[in-house]
Amino acid sequence: MGQLVVVARYSYPLEAQIAKSNLEAAGISAHIADVHTINTNWLYSDALGGVRLMVDSDNVQEAEEILRQDFSQSVIEEAGEDEEESQWRCSHCGSSDVIPFTKGKRPAFVVFILLGFPLFKYQHGIKCNDCGEFTQK
Repeated sequence: MGQLVVVARYSYPLEAQIAKSNLEAAGISAHIADVHTINTNWLYSDALGGVRLMVDSDNVQEAEEILRQDFSQSVIEEAGEDEEESQWRCSHCGSSDVIPFTKGKRPAFVVFILLGFPLFKYQHGIKCNDCGEFTQK
């Protein structure tokens, strides 16, 4: 067994857990570092360089190859949805040019920085790039 090497870094612990599961499903032992620190205070994520996913130095190339693979089409097929059905559409203009968006995130972040805890409520949804309409999901 060789030395542990960082093969990927993630902003969120959940992303690292998913990647670790993919590696372990392929028979590669993986370890996650800094997850508890970032779970305690998520603002440390950027300062620490994110949650680190580490593997044995003998498995680095295989692990990087597995992490580069895109399984999204397999998930869509498994769920029984075709690509057209899974696309979001703007409820105002019907455009498919939408992005995931969190409304109220900036004011909540500023208050969090100043006071140490969030005071504003924020909403998750989609924002249309054509008309600018926000739709809560």
